[in-house]
Amino acid sequence: MDEKSVIDIRDAAVAEVTGARSAQALDAVRIKYLGRKGLLTAVLRGISSLDPSERGRVGKAANEAKSVLAGLISDRARELEEASTRKAGAATDISLPGVGQWVGRKHLISIVTGELKRIFVGMGFSVATGPDVEDVFHNFTALNTPEGHPAREQSDTFFVDGGLVLRTHTSPVQIRVMETTPPPIRMIFPGRVYRKDAWDAVHSPEFHQLECLYVDRGVTFPDLKGTLAYFARRFFGPGTGVRFRPGYFPFTEPSAEVDITCVGCRGGQSPPDSGACRLCGGTGWLEILGAGMVHPAVFRSVGYDAEEFTGFAFGMGIDRLIMLKYGIRDIRYFLESDLRFLEQFG
Repeated sequence: MDEKSVIDIRDAAVAEVTGARSAQALDAVRIKYLGRKGLLTAVLRGISSLDPSERGRVGKAANEAKSVLAGLISDRARELEEASTRKAGAATDISLPGVGQWVGRKHLISIVTGELKRIFVGMGFSVATGPDVEDVFHNFTALNTPEGHPAREQSDTFFVDGGLVLRTHTSPVQIRVMETTPPPIRMIFPGRVYRKDAWDAVHSPEFHQLECLYVDRGVTFPDLKGTLAYFARRFFGPGTGVRFRPGYFPFTEPSAEVDITCVGCRGGQSPPDSGACRLCGGTGWLEILGAGMVHPAVFRSVGYDAEEFTGFAFGMGIDRLIMLKYGIRDIRYFLESDLRFLEQFG
């Protein structure tokens, strides 16, 4: 084997590549010359057996031939692919109806969460988030939820390895913020939460909450009432009324259950033609959230002076708000990925 023989092999290979009329034929040329048993591969493997005076020239010629051939094969493959595409396009019947493209949309939960953020940011609140997997201290202890409370039982909460839990509310984010941030604090905390609830039309083991915290000197219960009244009118409409009833939560004192005028019968002003309103049962009111003044024990757990600072907090289920506003009767629709449902929004 000498340099001229290598050049002859190269020229023959170039001619075969140029003449290939299909991807299969081109691949056969590649294997013939560049495969494990190919002609140029054999030349390179046999260089060590040549006379020392020939090795350099033959090796250089073989490597150059291999490089040139690899480039030509790549170019020819692209040409064949383009030719095949043009041929397929020429056979397309342009008189046929077009095929529509499916366009993605935001999920309804994302849409409403964004709306809630805009409402509260417009009132001067900022947004914070935290981990879905929490430790028991942040999820329960720091929120004044004592040992033995039902919420701390295996029957109510998802426990994971290492004494951690899937957070049962977004309140732990409040604790994390207060641990690192001195007052004043004015924040909302939207996110996904988990509880061992039944899987039915109005309950889900995975749902979404938005909680709110305002801590400063001189924060009062009327501040809480004014904030929630403004929110209700912005979210549900200008004629929405708000009612506060006494309630109990470990992390607030005093606490209240908060109702709005029914979105179905408009607080009893426009009752259905037959029977009581299916949403409120004829009472004219719907419960939407729990609220209250932050318990001093919560302030002590994060090192705040409960004699100097006061604050309010409330939490609402985003899924429930959506169901009320849009007239959706089954919470399971949010997680079932049914495009017939999801495509109605966004």
